[in-house]
Amino acid sequence: MNGHRLEVADVFHAHENEFLQRWGHALSDQQRKVLRDIGRCRTAALGTHLERCDRCSYKTVAYDSCRNRHCPKCQSSARDRWLMKQAASLLPVPDAHVVFTLPEQLAPLALRNQRLFYSLLFRAASETLLEIAADPRHLGARIGVLAVLHTWSQNLRHHPHLHCLVPAGGLALDHSRWVASRRRFFLPVRVLGRMFRGKLLAFLRHSYRRSDLCFAGKLAELSTPRAFHSLLGTLRRTEWVVYSKPPFGGPEHVLKYLARYTHRVAISNGRLLSLDNGQVRFRWRDSQHNNRSSVMKLDAVEFIRRFLLHVLPAGFIKIRHFGLLANRNRRQALTLCRLHLSATTPDIDALLNQQQKSALNRSCPQCQYGTLHVVTRYKAVGPTNSCQPLSCALLDSS
Repeated sequence: MNGHRLEVADVFHAHENEFLQRWGHALSDQQRKVLRDIGRCRTAALGTHLERCDRCSYKTVAYDSCRNRHCPKCQSSARDRWLMKQAASLLPVPDAHVVFTLPEQLAPLALRNQRLFYSLLFRAASETLLEIAADPRHLGARIGVLAVLHTWSQNLRHHPHLHCLVPAGGLALDHSRWVASRRRFFLPVRVLGRMFRGKLLAFLRHSYRRSDLCFAGKLAELSTPRAFHSLLGTLRRTEWVVYSKPPFGGPEHVLKYLARYTHRVAISNGRLLSLDNGQVRFRWRDSQHNNRSSVMKLDAVEFIRRFLLHVLPAGFIKIRHFGLLANRNRRQALTLCRLHLSATTPDIDALLNQQQKSALNRSCPQCQYGTLHVVTRYKAVGPTNSCQPLSCALLDSS
């Protein structure tokens, strides 16, 4: 097809049957739904709708989107709507980007226990940031944290880690003033890494005592107390890596930064290069060699398998807020912060670029003034799917 850009959906279309013959017995309903949704997104299989401008005669027929959060084509508009909501919470201070990573020995355990393990990861990282920031030896303030879970590396391997965006400062513990962090330094990464390590290992030990952890498949040998506690002891003796970039920019920079991390999926369509003879070629950055750009070639069935490893449990929240940004007290906390900073609520229109505004407002491409509205829908009828926990069998090749 001339001018068609290769998409993840094309790989699914071409090799879905081959993949299902090999791995169909191991797929969960949730993974099947992602496989089906991405393959049908913006095709006649999901139905169509008629859009019409409210200012001129322009009208167009468009295919419906699947709106699956793992779909590369559906995340752009979802991201822009989310960014518009977040813009109202931004403070006129620099922000720090902190990344919490895990030792590779824990990755298989995380795959087998996604919902529990990822929740413990959020808890350990957020408590670490909040406690160290509150320590008078470091910042002595109550901070806010926005954390985003990513589970992949550039080559689609399983690599769970958290990206945390934190305003570089916070409210004094008595709420009397705003405490700013140093200009080029936020919090000490070695201290962060050691507390994060201690907390996550303690949470895992507690979960083991409660028999909350699953040790199916290749993890069966870790199910005995001796093996499990030996693993934790080994991990306690190693340094865990936490990255902290110097505080940067204001609200407009923060929104651009958030756009890069919040609604990512395992791989974007823009990284795909070719699909030939059952082989997928895509761009990636090799972190082992100073993030050198390279091209990777994977068997199409293996490509699909790796992609589906990053399907999150149904209903799992991968973007979470803590501290000053926690939903239960965000409005009151931000009002007090702005009072101490002598700041006003940011102008959301000024923070979004023109492309984002047009996408959100559904601007008419013909007259540029009107707004597109859906006037008729033609839905395709298809079976519904329930969602079940991620199957363990599919993961045994990781």
